[in-house]
Amino acid sequence: MHDTAIREFHDLPLQPHPSNSRGALRALSVSGALQADGRITLDYLLHGELLRLRWPSSASRPQRRDELWRHTCFELFARCEGADDYVEFNFSPSGDWAAYAFKGYRTGQSTCEQSSVGITLHPLGPGQLRLQACAQLPAPAERGPGAAGWRIGLAAVIEEDDGALSYWALRHAGAKPDFHAIDSFTLSLR
Repeated sequence: MHDTAIREFHDLPLQPHPSNSRGALRALSVSGALQADGRITLDYLLHGELLRLRWPSSASRPQRRDELWRHTCFELFARCEGADDYVEFNFSPSGDWAAYAFKGYRTGQSTCEQSSVGITLHPLGPGQLRLQACAQLPAPAERGPGAAGWRIGLAAVIEEDDGALSYWALRHAGAKPDFHAIDSFTLSLR
C-alpha cells in the first residue's frame, strides 16, 4: 500500500485476517471518494457464494444501533493525520449504522452524531453484491488547526451461515483481528 494522498480510490482489495479462511467469500474490494466538505462515499464489492453468508434483515426504518460488528458489517475508521483521536463507522446491510469517536486507541469512546448516513445494497448478478455507504467525517474546524488530511482504515466483518466470523481489512496489524490498531489506517485521503 502506497502512502500517497488521494481524494478517491478504486478496487482496493480487503484481505481476510491470517487466522481466518476466505470461506464463502472469494473477494472483497472497496472503492470510494472524499468530498471537500468531508462527505465520504464507499462501495464495497463482494464476490463469492453469497447465499452461504448470513445477512441481517432489512430495517424498515434504518437507524443508529450498537454492536453491528457482531454480524456482517462494513467498517470505516478515520483519523486526522498526526492525531490520536479517530472515528469509526459501522454500516450494516440491514441499513442500520453506528458512528463512534475515540480519544485514542480504544479509549474515550463516545457516540458520534450523524445527520445522514446512507446504505444501499445492489445485487449485481450471481455471486456479486455491492454495498454503498456514505457518511460525514468531522468538519475541518473540528479536526484542529493545521489538519492536513485523513488516515483511513477500511474493514468488514463477514458472517457465514454457520455463524463463523471472518475479519477483512486493507491491512491487519496483529496476531488477532483489530481494526482499531493505528497501523491498520493505511490509506491517506485529502
